Amino acid sequence: MKHQLKTEGKFTYLEVGEGTPIVILHGLMGGLSNFDEVTDHFSQRGYKIVIPELPLYSMPLIKTGVKTFAKYLNDFIKLKGFKEVILLGNSLGGHIALYHTKLYPEVMKALVITGSSGLYESAMGESYPKRGDYEYIKKKAEDVFYDPAVATKEIVDEVYETVNDRNKLIKTLAIAKSAIRHNMAQDLPTMKTSTCIIWGRNDNVTPPEVAEDFNKLLPDSDLFWIDKCGHAAMMERPQEFNEILSDWLKSRNI
Repeated sequence: MKHQLKTEGKFTYLEVGEGTPIVILHGLMGGLSNFDEVTDHFSQRGYKIVIPELPLYSMPLIKTGVKTFAKYLNDFIKLKGFKEVILLGNSLGGHIALYHTKLYPEVMKALVITGSSGLYESAMGESYPKRGDYEYIKKKAEDVFYDPAVATKEIVDEVYETVNDRNKLIKTLAIAKSAIRHNMAQDLPTMKTSTCIIWGRNDNVTPPEVAEDFNKLLPDSDLFWIDKCGHAAMMERPQEFNEILSDWLKSRNI
């Protein structure tokens, strides 16, 4: 994490750059640093990058879910006084961005999803890591990427710590169930926000057909592939990811 975090009320977030706000939503096991390259690229090109820390483990259990996080996000957007935002989400973050777009289309300038849950029931928790088994967790973390070397010891340690923390494990399972409950298949055809779908061709978590389904169901979407790339394209192939997104934003005058 290269930038200082700010705290305002109940929100802790990163903010860098000036211009149209791109609000970035991390995934269940993903930290803010996963988006370092995106942050650097777009904050120097006329966009304000804002990454709130999502309260994945601090909400009461009964409120731990996609809908509550979407409302939390909207409270944050109101606090910041943003009239229109581009939302960019990976994995669970993509699902929260989609649900927010459904609930609050009036503040949406555009939507960007990569490796998003929301359609595919196995995207989260279908074989949840065994507690205490470091090698198993290491293998699961490596499976997220096309190149297993991207799963650094720091990433594996963080996942290991999460699944061995009873409170975090319970919240994680609650989030996984909530993601399955809030399947977006019926909602997507009514969501008219311009959407950029960027997907790793080798995503094992949300396979390529999931991206194709999102593209079919959303009325105004464009789908882009990155070869030799897994579930977290903005981490594994940041240069291609940034180029695709830059070109798309230009083509849409956003």
